[in-house]
Amino acid sequence: MATKGLSTALTLYGARTLTLSQAAAQAGLSEAEFIDQLERRGIEVTESERAAALGNEQPAHAD
Repeated sequence: MATKGLSTALTLYGARTLTLSQAAAQAGLSEAEFIDQLERRGIEVTESERAAALGNEQPAHAD
């Protein structure tokens, strides 16, 4: 993982210059992995972006 790319993506997301999706792509991470990095650094993730990101990555359940 490129540290500079991650650092830049974290900064830009924190400033709300990039969306979660854009910042994760810049960092070379999945949205779920990027959320984990944000949480480790105490950077707030909007609930709407969290729901969209994690909703897209959860496996479908057969009921």
